[in-house]
Amino acid sequence: MPRTTLTRRQFLRSGLLATLGLAAGARCAARYRPPDATPPTLEELLDEGVREASYYRRLDGDAVQCELCFRACRVPEGGRGFCRTRINVEGRYYTLVYARPAALQVDPVEKEPAHHLLPGTVIFCTGTAGCNNRCKFCHNWHLSQRSFEEIRHIPLTPDETVDRARQAGCHGVSFTYNEPTIFYEHMLDVARLAKQVGLATLFHTNGGINPEPLGELLPYMDAATVDLKAFTPQFYQELAASELDPVLRSLELIHKSATQLEIVNLMIPTYNDDPDDVRAMCRWIADTLSVEVPIHFNRFSPAYQLTALPRTPIETLEQAARIADEAGLHYVYIGNYPGHRRNSTYCPQCGQLLIERRHFSVLSIALDQGHCIACGHPIPGFWLTA
Repeated sequence: MPRTTLTRRQFLRSGLLATLGLAAGARCAARYRPPDATPPTLEELLDEGVREASYYRRLDGDAVQCELCFRACRVPEGGRGFCRTRINVEGRYYTLVYARPAALQVDPVEKEPAHHLLPGTVIFCTGTAGCNNRCKFCHNWHLSQRSFEEIRHIPLTPDETVDRARQAGCHGVSFTYNEPTIFYEHMLDVARLAKQVGLATLFHTNGGINPEPLGELLPYMDAATVDLKAFTPQFYQELAASELDPVLRSLELIHKSATQLEIVNLMIPTYNDDPDDVRAMCRWIADTLSVEVPIHFNRFSPAYQLTALPRTPIETLEQAARIADEAGLHYVYIGNYPGHRRNSTYCPQCGQLLIERRHFSVLSIALDQGHCIACGHPIPGFWLTA
């Protein structure tokens, strides 16, 4: 059933405040520890307010094993996990990025992308250093492929984060830019507080999180945007130093929850644009999840270590969209291509244009309490009320 929240009056009023948070980070004193600095002692970490990590177990010899994501890093005393942001000090595991975001910004919710969560509204986005993938095509590599010491961060507690979001007139908070699993403890605390004051919550993830921490998180998340980067293990191994199966597992768990799920597939020429692989992916979504799960085929632009490739041809994106249509998927989008008709949302029952978009801008909304204004068909998502 469609979910509803917020009034149109609240939505229109927020537009007057939407730009107030754009410089949210500029008013904070940015801090960082030089990369060549001596590693912090336990006393220094505690003095700085660093949080003990969730989801790890202690091993012999003061080693620990992280249980937050699929990597299950075994970390010796003084070492760090694959993500670069969790450190073992004297047999206890600590997160270095709790309440230390490296990016803060007010964005349209469509930018995530999230097309079925309060369309036309703005969200307060936060991210940190680090990632548990090594994607060669990452657009945010300056955050995700850096350690805590290499980039400046902004001390900002969960309470302050929620306050900033409300002051900026945002309808929600989003955990994005890098992989939010990396700052799990901070994300969870912010999400809990956000829900208490009526803000929507969204996380954009690569899906590598383990089932137990994901299960604890989902009750506090209204929506999740998951990158399904490809449908072959080879792609994940060669281009992301990662694995496909944990992502599929997370997709199933999110779909079974009350969290609104959307999937993004960034189509990279010659790497993940084979029609047979796209067809297998769409059939899996239809058969294992639901035909109502939105999918976004996004255009690739050269970035990071894949700068020699061209942008994705529009013909490739449109072919993928047709394959998704043939698999019976109801909400098929083309992203990073402003002005395409598949930026918009249509009723799968009667074809009525429901949400007209141009890239990240919403031009019109034709929904009645989450139903098609023409035929009354229910549209899954969180929608503004009249």
